Amino acid sequence: MGSIFEPEFLDRLHSGNHALERSENQSSNPVQREDPQTVLQSSRVLNPPEHSENNIGKNEKLVISGVAENLDCTEEQSKIVRTAWEKLVRWSRSWQLLNARKNSHALLSTRKVVVLGGGSFGTAMAVILARNKPEMEVMLLIRDTFVCKSINEQHMNVKYFPQHQLPCNVAATTDAKEAIWNAQFCIHAIPVQASSVFLRSIAEYVPAQLPILSVSKGLEISTLEMMSQLIPRALGNPRQPVAVISGPSFAIELMDKLPTALVAASRDKELARATQQLLASQYLRVNMSTDVVGVEMAGALKNVLAIAAGIVEGMKLGNNCMAALVAQGCSEIRWLAEKMGGKSTTLTGVSGSGDIMLTCFVTLSRNRSVGVRLGSGEKLEDILSSMSQVAEGVATAGAVISLAKKYRVKMPVLTAVAKILANQLTPKTAVLALMSLPQVEEV
Repeated sequence: MGSIFEPEFLDRLHSGNHALERSENQSSNPVQREDPQTVLQSSRVLNPPEHSENNIGKNEKLVISGVAENLDCTEEQSKIVRTAWEKLVRWSRSWQLLNARKNSHALLSTRKVVVLGGGSFGTAMAVILARNKPEMEVMLLIRDTFVCKSINEQHMNVKYFPQHQLPCNVAATTDAKEAIWNAQFCIHAIPVQASSVFLRSIAEYVPAQLPILSVSKGLEISTLEMMSQLIPRALGNPRQPVAVISGPSFAIELMDKLPTALVAASRDKELARATQQLLASQYLRVNMSTDVVGVEMAGALKNVLAIAAGIVEGMKLGNNCMAALVAQGCSEIRWLAEKMGGKSTTLTGVSGSGDIMLTCFVTLSRNRSVGVRLGSGEKLEDILSSMSQVAEGVATAGAVISLAKKYRVKMPVLTAVAKILANQLTPKTAVLALMSLPQVEEV
């Protein structure tokens, strides 16, 4: 097991690095010095000496002098790097010890958290919370009685993670009243398009001050609302505390304790901090933000861009095309998010560029997979009917057109995706149309 400063995921690296460690430990000096005479002999082989003995002496002196200067420079650079790293480690330890002494830490005072939705990401969130505090009750509210039974009796979500054992303090129920009773935080992991109906059905059991932490990414197509807008409206409480959690994260990697970074955003900075404290661990970094619009719009629109990236892959249009398309898509997301009040710094951070890169370039992405199959010639209906999980980008694409029109933003790539999904444009025609747009100045 790793210590507080040496996470568990590093254990697997240590076992494979013994040979490297042995070779490094053979010398106490971190900088391996080469004997100047050895360098000189090598230089003689590569650069035959001149006939004059005087010249030979001068060449030897020049080589030895150059090697010595280079070694001094390398040693100085190594010292600078080592000092910078040591300062970072000292700051990290001081910060952790300082925060460990604070009595207001949300994780310490939390006895129960409810997670709405037992899909892959809802389950992963429940597991993270349960691992962070084994004595805390983590209750999943799900509708599938078979999965509910498997969680309670086998400590396993047989539908999404049949190879993973869940912590003993994770339980499940199909009863909303039982799930929410006495919960101090609520994780919302219901697909966006189903969220309004679901939340209205449980609104009577949700206390007015219960913080809702949403991990759902997307826009409700009928209202164009983000989750931070949809949740208070669906619960009938405009003052419902809400935070959104987003960033580059596949549920399976969270289950496997692989290093991950997320962003917790809320207009209430203390709620963002509490969310950070609940979820952060040795393998999960959680940054704070008050830019809810920037975080949500990046999380929603990157799914549409991922479909475009998949189409390029499916059509085998090459790496140049992929890079150009994703760069253009990033610009379009930035243009719209900024018009809506988002910050450009958010869009270049973990929840922006980080999430876009993961979703557009990695095969585990559901939205990218939809695009790959579309680009390969499959029909959308056949693709969706064969999927066990929701690709939010398919529904969100329809909202992009309306938002682009509302905020007067030109979004050619994301608009093309929406038209392809609506069967109004073929992938080939869309590519030709995009390549034929006016050659304009970079914005």
